[in-house]
Amino acid sequence: MQKQQLLYKGKAKSVYETEDNDLLILHFRDDTSALDGKRIEQLARKGVVNNRFNAFVMQKLADAGIETHFEKQLSDDEVLVKRLEMIPVECVVRNFAAGSLVRRLGLEEGQALTPPTYELFYKDDALGDPMVNESISISLDWATEAQLAKMKELSHQVNEVLKELFDAGDLILVDFKLEFGVFHDRIVLGDEFSPDGCRIWDKATKKKLDKDRFRQSLGDVIEGYEEVAKRIGVPLN
Repeated sequence: MQKQQLLYKGKAKSVYETEDNDLLILHFRDDTSALDGKRIEQLARKGVVNNRFNAFVMQKLADAGIETHFEKQLSDDEVLVKRLEMIPVECVVRNFAAGSLVRRLGLEEGQALTPPTYELFYKDDALGDPMVNESISISLDWATEAQLAKMKELSHQVNEVLKELFDAGDLILVDFKLEFGVFHDRIVLGDEFSPDGCRIWDKATKKKLDKDRFRQSLGDVIEGYEEVAKRIGVPLN
């Protein structure tokens, strides 16, 4: 499968068309961004680490019966995926309070959330990815009620699978975001799952091993990603 015309260049990935209209190639770049894309840096090895991390997690989810757009890894930094009609809403599951939830509600970082919370955000960097709800999403024709229900169901299923995976590596899955799209009338998990889009802490020390190391200028960003990968069994070599 050969990549052809560049279809879209995001903050950390480039999307290419292929000779098959149902398939695309994602190229994971070394770009790392924060503040809705206002701060961008290059971090060596990031594209390779995130590509392999994502391929590993997507296969784990597929093994658990969750349909994803992942088809196969093509190279160190490229993957073949289904072409989805993306829904412009991010689904966020939180097992512990962190990030914007702490800022919005004045919670203590690390407070357990039982049961896990589920939130929706409109994907628009210029607007700061504002929080929305099902009613707005339906009224603005971003998704149907049935599609939103399926996205919520799948998000919680992903959480159950991945909490167990990270727990086995003595890690806490604090929160994460997912994106979904439509493939032949089915809701399918898209985008990626990597330390770029979730929060992961060491279980004992609560050391942050995710993109917060970049956001908060903690240093050793990719080293943190690689530590997580090794603990859950991602093959990096």
